[in-house]
Amino acid sequence: MERVVIIVGAGTAGCVLAARLSEDPSTRVTLLEAGGRDNYPWIHVPIGYLYCIDNPRTDWRYRTEPEAGLGGRSLLYPRGRVLGGCSSINGMLYLRGQAADYDGWRQMGCTGWGWDDVLPLFKASEDHVDGGSEFHGAGGEWRVDRQRLRWEVLDDWAKAAQAVGIPASDDFNTGDNEGVGYFKVNQKNGWRQSAARAFLKPAMGRPNLEVRTDVQVRRLRFDGRRATGVEVVSDGRPEVLAAREIVLAAGAIGSPKILQLSGIGPGALLQEMGIEVLRDAPVGENLQDHLQIRCAYRVTGAQTLNRLARWPWGRALIGAEYAWRRTGPMSMAPSQLGAFARSSPDVATPDLEYHVQPLSLGAFGEPLHRFPAITASVCQLRPESRGTVRIASPEPMAAPKIAPNYLSAPSDRAVAARAIRLTRRIMAAEPLARYRPEEFAPGPGPDDDAALAEAAGRIGSTIFHPVGTARMGADEGSVVDPRLRVRGVEGLRVIDASIMPTITSGNTNAPTVMIAEKGARMLAEDMRGI
Repeated sequence: MERVVIIVGAGTAGCVLAARLSEDPSTRVTLLEAGGRDNYPWIHVPIGYLYCIDNPRTDWRYRTEPEAGLGGRSLLYPRGRVLGGCSSINGMLYLRGQAADYDGWRQMGCTGWGWDDVLPLFKASEDHVDGGSEFHGAGGEWRVDRQRLRWEVLDDWAKAAQAVGIPASDDFNTGDNEGVGYFKVNQKNGWRQSAARAFLKPAMGRPNLEVRTDVQVRRLRFDGRRATGVEVVSDGRPEVLAAREIVLAAGAIGSPKILQLSGIGPGALLQEMGIEVLRDAPVGENLQDHLQIRCAYRVTGAQTLNRLARWPWGRALIGAEYAWRRTGPMSMAPSQLGAFARSSPDVATPDLEYHVQPLSLGAFGEPLHRFPAITASVCQLRPESRGTVRIASPEPMAAPKIAPNYLSAPSDRAVAARAIRLTRRIMAAEPLARYRPEEFAPGPGPDDDAALAEAAGRIGSTIFHPVGTARMGADEGSVVDPRLRVRGVEGLRVIDASIMPTITSGNTNAPTVMIAEKGARMLAEDMRGI
């Protein structure tokens, strides 16, 4: 029997899956992407994320429902809509999370997903700047590099963090990420290294791999309880594609949407939408995301991007440096300096992550402030708040309702308060004294937990890490089993960030690559009858 696989979604996971599965010439792979080719120049220039997010050419441009924990605000919720998906528009930070994250998955019954199990998968695709080691791979498709610029004010922020007890670190990816240092990034020679460029492009010439862009998936087709095909619209024409195995890799928003449209999801919701219920399952539940609290400080006597990019001559110098050397601000990730810290001595592993930036702005898409400033964004790594993704209509092109429910858990509000206090301690430390930092976000106010949690809600925003909406588990209430097969049906898997039982303690792109590496191996084994 011919091995035919359809992969829905050419984002991070889909690109890795297509590359790995098509290595076997006896497997025919079709990769479907709703967006277009990644030929928009700003995708490949690191600073180009500014022009890709909230751009219909590259982004689905979702918004959340009004969030009670954020004072009723609705947030922009970017998701990549182009080859490479979010890896084509994200912050390029390479972060795996902590060993305890994956050991926690294993303790939940997800056999084969502990740290010792997944570390070789992280290393398999890695081409680390320092070469191979106990924790890093060399020669893989995905380049992990140092950033190509530094900022004196960020160096001093790192010293201030050390002054309050956060150790220095040159590697956040050994399973213990505690410390402060510059992030490593997925770049190569100063260019963005997306999953499309790293994994998919080298595989594009294979005769058994077909990549189709601008294809909108409407729903899945079933024969009884076996998935047999995908209904799509391409160039305005409906089409049905058949396959032996179907893999959803459309991400934590797209995959649950497609499942729900296909009759797999909360029964009451599907009935309300007039969709026949194939399986009543908690698809779209368990949404988790990292809320970043954007603490910002005016500084004196520091070079920051606010001032450097304000004047035409400054912008000209920035452009010239990148054109000549592929260095400088045009090569920078949205966040350069990072720190992983504990909000309390009672916390076993770091539960806070800092993204520190030599700039400030009111909100994404707004111009930089006209005065020198830095932003010390801090997020809780293991939130207990849970949200939902639910279709709003049986019409496939309708945007789903995204409700993260930020700060709905009392523990999250308590950690938010402690995070702001720790940030103020760092900013008040002696290594930053010469800059005379002045907090303007959230700004002065009462120091009790309730007031600080309310302040966090005023300035909080997503850091673009939604996961968990097709939860993996050993229990029958999970959406997929530990081999990523959708429960209750055959021939269908979900392989992307939506399967995470709990969010990892860091940025989620590298874990998504790992999930795709593991998922590809499991699918190949099962198709061979192992």
